Amino acid sequence: MDLPENQNRPLNIAHRGARSLAPENTLAAARKGLEVGADMWELDIQMTADGELIVIHDSTLKRTSNVREVFPSRKPWLVHEFTLDEIRLLDFGSWFTEQDPFGQIASGMVAESDLASYVQQQAPTLGEALSFTLEHGWSVNLEIKELSGNPDPEQVVKKILALVEDLDMVDSVLISSYNQAYLAQVRKAHPHVATGVLVSKPHPHPETLLRQLGAQAYHPRLSGFRPADIALLHLQGCRIHIWNVNDRKTMQRLVRARVDGIFTDFPQLLTSVLASPDIS
Repeated sequence: MDLPENQNRPLNIAHRGARSLAPENTLAAARKGLEVGADMWELDIQMTADGELIVIHDSTLKRTSNVREVFPSRKPWLVHEFTLDEIRLLDFGSWFTEQDPFGQIASGMVAESDLASYVQQQAPTLGEALSFTLEHGWSVNLEIKELSGNPDPEQVVKKILALVEDLDMVDSVLISSYNQAYLAQVRKAHPHVATGVLVSKPHPHPETLLRQLGAQAYHPRLSGFRPADIALLHLQGCRIHIWNVNDRKTMQRLVRARVDGIFTDFPQLLTSVLASPDIS
């Protein structure tokens, strides 16, 4: 099975919502990724109290929204305890302007007009995020988080795949997770959807793991990356995408090692690395 079309390039400039330039997991961040030349974007899927799929990284709302001000009595502000309508009341952008998590505002890399537009950014539903991806002829990595509230993995996967199928995006989507039960369910329900196995520590035999799961991509953390895995996976027709890489020297090293993709908070930096004449 082929990976999404945009991933068949020599190296994929993936980004985690271009979150050095805009608030993560918002459509504003996706737009920034497009502007700076990313081939795809990565988003994180959570589920609301009323069973809606929404794009938020954490299991709680407190880090990336103003939930503590809007719902002060709802501590610990778990995503699965809020309905979609309640989450729609929250501002998912102002924190970025206030905290400048990557120092890009202070360094002048974010325009004042962009900062103004980040106020009252909403967390998109998965349907909205997929529609944005389709509209721009892009690709997306959908990471299914370890969902709080313990929803049925089969039902979660069915909801995700129904959206993918309704929008005819099977060839534009890669579904990844640490939870191999989700990946096995994707394989069972829709074997034509590509999957990627996320790991924090190196797996002793990633090529065997991917074969067992019917997965097409291996997503190790940078600290768990072993150069020898590249040849093993390529022999099996699989790909290796490294996360999370934010410095130029490491990007250069990985490009030269022939990894297939790099997840980064700085797609603008990776774009410049790939354009450099000393990268071959």
